[in-house]
Amino acid sequence: MFHPLLAVSPIDGRYHKTTTPLSDYFSEYALFKYRLFVEIEYLIAFSEEIAHPISDPEVLREVYRTFSLDDCFRIKEIEQVTNHDIKALEYFAKERINSLPIKVNTELVHFGLTSQDINNTAIPLAMKEATEKEILPVLKQLVDNLELLAEQWLEVPMLARTHGQPASPTRLGKELFVFIERLENQLAQLEQVPFSAKFGGATGNFNAHTVAYLNVDWHDFANRFVEETLGLTRSRYTTQIEHYDNLAAWAQNLGRINTILIDMCRDLWGYISINYFKQKLVEGEVGSSAMPHKVNPIDFENAEGNLGMANAIFQHFAEKLPISRFQRDLTDSTVLRNLGVPLAHTLIAYQSVIKGLNKLELNNQQLKADLANNAVVITEGIQTILRKIGYPMPYEALKALSRGKAEITLTDIYQFVDSLDVTNEVKEVLKAITPENYLGQLPE
Repeated sequence: MFHPLLAVSPIDGRYHKTTTPLSDYFSEYALFKYRLFVEIEYLIAFSEEIAHPISDPEVLREVYRTFSLDDCFRIKEIEQVTNHDIKALEYFAKERINSLPIKVNTELVHFGLTSQDINNTAIPLAMKEATEKEILPVLKQLVDNLELLAEQWLEVPMLARTHGQPASPTRLGKELFVFIERLENQLAQLEQVPFSAKFGGATGNFNAHTVAYLNVDWHDFANRFVEETLGLTRSRYTTQIEHYDNLAAWAQNLGRINTILIDMCRDLWGYISINYFKQKLVEGEVGSSAMPHKVNPIDFENAEGNLGMANAIFQHFAEKLPISRFQRDLTDSTVLRNLGVPLAHTLIAYQSVIKGLNKLELNNQQLKADLANNAVVITEGIQTILRKIGYPMPYEALKALSRGKAEITLTDIYQFVDSLDVTNEVKEVLKAITPENYLGQLPE
């Protein structure tokens, strides 16, 4: 019997509990179930179109509604003979239909179709449902949790760093809102990407359908079947396969979301390393097998690694799947069987980010100390005001005071201000600037 400890991939091993929900969409069992759904719904719609409707469609639908692991075993048994999984599915469907208490012409099962009419509808349907039911809810929870922290810390002053060096102060919450805005923009784009399907016979022209039933508008039928029955978007002009351009867009969009999260994980990792954040302790947890004091940012590290794994595969999808020789080659088929892999790594990462966010505790003492120790960052504001009043060469004066100096204190800056040939009112304005209030404005 299989045990997660025996799995080759950590997706089905170490992270089994996190990734198990995806087996409902991307396991071989799930693929057969989605394919069977398409076959049965097609049989019902096709029979209606040629004026031989199924007497009781709900009885027929029980074939996929009651689909079990034993049914999957039966399909695999048939496949041992056919060496073709879709043909094995067709034979299984006929077996099951013949056992039903209604009369159905089983030769209409898979009538006029090629394998890709089933694969290129079943697979995008699984993608659509997995994205909507498993990926988006967790991602939106992540963004919601991030927004709670951003609002809580919105007015917390923080030393900024550009090129890794002290720079004009910012607000901690605002820096989190940078990621929130980026993620929300990409989420909105992701929700606009259609889940496209191909349905048109061996080379996309309904040759077999048309020769058998000359007076039917098969493209109109396919549009209605794919878009109304299956809830997908039908590509009108295709070869034997879907051209996968929207699948590539889906992969690239998720990849961009993941890249944003990698960026955020590295920043949060950095803030932890400079002690802006502490992490809540977990009873019994160990940070190092040798160093008892360690509390490592493992959740953000785990997320970064899994996001990178996911993006490598998403990129391959985007580069490979839209390319096919002539009217079809088989390279898309083996690649599509891995659709669940990057989504599994993505799901692991999202859960890790959420866990990491929930551990963060603000270390106000360190934030304030860093601002106090880097008074030099207000020289930008001072020279700007001096430029406003026409003081000669203020940038150069502040550069001479501060650039490359080991330590410049507020006292040093105030002494510099006192030495300036400006009015006392201007000096008061300049001395009112501190690292904790030199924060600019927030968007509405």
